Amino acid sequence: MNKSGWKKFFNERAGKCKILVAGDVMMDKYYHGEVHKFASDAPVPVAKIVKRRSTLGAAANIATNLSLLGCKTYLAGFVGDDHNFETLSSKLVEYNINRDGLIVTDSPTTTKVRIMSGHRQMFRMDFEDNSPKSDEQFAVLEEYVRLRLSDGLDAIVLADYEKGVCTEYFCASVIKEAHHHGVPVVVMPYGSRWIKYAQADYVTPNISKINKLLLSPIDGDDDDAVEHAGRYIMRKFKIKNVLATRSAHGMTLVTENETAHIPTKLREIFDSAGAADTVAAVFAMALAGGFKPVDGAYITNVAAGIVISKSGSYAVSREDILEALDSKETA
Repeated sequence: MNKSGWKKFFNERAGKCKILVAGDVMMDKYYHGEVHKFASDAPVPVAKIVKRRSTLGAAANIATNLSLLGCKTYLAGFVGDDHNFETLSSKLVEYNINRDGLIVTDSPTTTKVRIMSGHRQMFRMDFEDNSPKSDEQFAVLEEYVRLRLSDGLDAIVLADYEKGVCTEYFCASVIKEAHHHGVPVVVMPYGSRWIKYAQADYVTPNISKINKLLLSPIDGDDDDAVEHAGRYIMRKFKIKNVLATRSAHGMTLVTENETAHIPTKLREIFDSAGAADTVAAVFAMALAGGFKPVDGAYITNVAAGIVISKSGSYAVSREDILEALDSKETA
C-alpha cells in the first residue's frame, strides 16, 4: 500500500478500529536525580531527585500506542487497590482508554520504579505479586472479553509479560472466542512456553525472544535463518503466522505461503524500550483496518524505527507515523 493510502487511513478510518488489549498491566515510574556524593551512613550514591514522571507499561503501553494512533482502545487485566492503580487509572482517562476490563485484586498493581541519573538507570524497584489469581477472578476477566467481542471488535492483542494473566487456559479461551467472532489475535509473546499461544493468528517476537526457543541462536541479519526460525515456531507451537522484528535489519513476516523481508532505513538506535509494544499495537491496528499482513508489517516497521530512535519507553502516535511517511527516510 502506498503512502497516500496510509495517510487516508489515519485521517479517516483509524478511529473506527476497535481493539482490545488483554494481558499484564503495569505502571512505570521514573525518578531522575543528580548524583554528586555518597551517603554518610552507607557506601551508596545519593540521588537528589529533580524530576519524576509516570508512564503506562506493558499491556497498558500497547493500549497507549493504539489510542495515540486513533483507535478505540479497551484494556483488560488485573490491578491492585492502591495508589499506583490510581495513577494508572488517571493516565488511562488521559489517553481515552476504556478501563472497564481492569479487575481489582488483593495483589499490588505491578509497578516498576526506576532511579535515573541522566540516561543511565541506577536502580529499579519492582512492586508485584505474581501468585496465581483465582478461578473467579479469571471468570470475570473472560466474561469481559466475551462482552467486548459481542459488542464488536476488530482485533485483540494478548500482551504477555509473565505476570500471571496469560495462562494457557486464558490464552486458549480468548483465542477460541475471538475466532468464533472472526477476530484476529496478535500475541506479544514472552518466555518459552509458547504452546499456550496455539492457534493465535500472529506472534510478534524479536530475535532475542526467538533465540530463547532455539538450540542454536540466530543472527538478526540472516534472512534465511529468520525465516526458518519462524517456520519452526509455526510448526512447533501451532501458531499461524510470525512477524519477527530484527532491530536495524527490519522485519520478517512469515506466513504459510510466503515470506516477506522488510528492510528498514538505518537510524541511530538510541533505546529499544517499548519497541515490542509498538510492534504489537501497530500491526494489530493494520489488521483491524483490513490491510494485508505485508502492508501491516511495512507500517509497523516504520513505527518501530521511530521508537528505537527515542529515549526511554515511547508510545508512537499517528502524527509520528505521518511525519515519518513524509520524510526521506521512508522514501
